[in-house]
Amino acid sequence: MGLSLIPLAITQAALLAGGQVCVKLALADIDRFSLSWSFVVSQLTNWWWLACGFCFCGSGLLWAYILRHYPFSTAYPLSSLAYVFGVLAAWLFFGEKISVNVVIGILLIMAGCYMVAK
Repeated sequence: MGLSLIPLAITQAALLAGGQVCVKLALADIDRFSLSWSFVVSQLTNWWWLACGFCFCGSGLLWAYILRHYPFSTAYPLSSLAYVFGVLAAWLFFGEKISVNVVIGILLIMAGCYMVAK
């Protein structure tokens, strides 16, 4: 079957969440939207957009590989690992407070992914 599903799913979910983090960081660099050449140039030289593209491209390619080689009923639930990485990113990169309910939800997602993958 080739590569193991769990590391692939973890990497794909991490890239997907990483792309969302890069979008948020790119948007934070926008001072004010305007229909001007200088605004377009400022966005074309915003490295967060490039990082976002790499993350989403890598995530999409891995997702295509996963769908090609594994049952959809197993692969799709594992995509919810992106929520886990998203919450971790919110805490690590943006200093957001994570409530007990969110932690419980994340633990349930991880337990569900474990059960689906086994």
